[in-house]
Amino acid sequence: MTPSVQDRTRGTGGEDPVRDRVEEFVRSRVVPREPELDAGGPDARRARAALRREAKEAGLWALPLPEEFGGQGMPLLRYAAVAEAEGASDHGPAVLGSASLLDAGMLDRHARPAVRDRYLRPLVAGDVSASYAMTEPEVPGSDPALVATRAEQRPDGSWRVTGRKWFVSGAAHADVVTVLARTAGAAGDRDGLSLLLVRADAPGFRFVREIPVLGAAGQGEIELDGVPVPADHVIGTPGAALAVAGERLQLGRTLRALRWLGQGRRAFDLMCARAAGRVGSHGPLASHQLVQQHVFDALLALRTTGPLVHEAVALIADGRDARTEVGLAKVAAARMLQQVTDAAVQVHGAAGLGPDTALPALMRVGRAARILDGPDELHIGAVARRVLRAYGEAGTGA
Repeated sequence: MTPSVQDRTRGTGGEDPVRDRVEEFVRSRVVPREPELDAGGPDARRARAALRREAKEAGLWALPLPEEFGGQGMPLLRYAAVAEAEGASDHGPAVLGSASLLDAGMLDRHARPAVRDRYLRPLVAGDVSASYAMTEPEVPGSDPALVATRAEQRPDGSWRVTGRKWFVSGAAHADVVTVLARTAGAAGDRDGLSLLLVRADAPGFRFVREIPVLGAAGQGEIELDGVPVPADHVIGTPGAALAVAGERLQLGRTLRALRWLGQGRRAFDLMCARAAGRVGSHGPLASHQLVQQHVFDALLALRTTGPLVHEAVALIADGRDARTEVGLAKVAAARMLQQVTDAAVQVHGAAGLGPDTALPALMRVGRAARILDGPDELHIGAVARRVLRAYGEAGTGA
């Protein structure tokens, strides 16, 4: 089979038929409705619901989610290529039911049986929406041990949660939110933090506002004023939240990196199509050496980033320590997306700044990627310290 443009960009031959079907669904069904989905509000919810019905009818719903609860149980190693195809649109994971993978996996592994039975099946079906709330105003998001949100246990074993969280993805329409709160110890202690599953309809829970990220909706701020939480809604071991959060973050950052690869390839395709099709008084753009430099540098960024991301996937799938590889993959993928999209905008000229291409949205994602899920500086420092510590323990030698 002759490799497609995407194959040549990816540096591979051959395809997974499911990945191909997902790629076609995103291209033909999701991408044309991105303006509606980007706008937020009732129109976006109706468009998302219609696309979800189509995804279910096409047999593409919840591919990586647990079969036990209605998903299709696709293994992570195989899903990685599908995640790239889904991620070509920022709305792909939500439309195809994989956006809940982190929440479903966390509840499946760490929730009490009653909570698993109550929430997992409707979560996988898309009937319940979940969010994850860790970051707080005035508290460095890179140091969760400093969270100010607190949960106090009542005599009956239930909890009351008080605090404020922001940059909570999907908070505006969440039915349940996993909240990181201090249940013991003092600020700065890494022990004494717990994860509690909070219902958005509980007394004292308030959605404060939407927080646009470079103009786009999707993040929110919430306030918790003595919100009651049943005793069995603690996720994992009380006081040991950072172990569960770390597991979640490791997979979450890798999934984001896979999706950024998909968006980077989309920007690359747009750039190359523009260069090949645009003709000026000095000939086609593709004949200009500076445009060729943009194409080469973008392809190099894509080709060198992909193996880093898939190495992290392989380690996670194998249950091994992937902290260094995830840090490298996250930083590389975020930089790649910003670089490739910037080059595509440059090749498009003024057309790349307006609403007629996806490039402004991809540029926004690329820039935000270098801050969300841990800024570049956090990952650079953590990876470098880990590497240098290993050299120090081994001794310098002669």
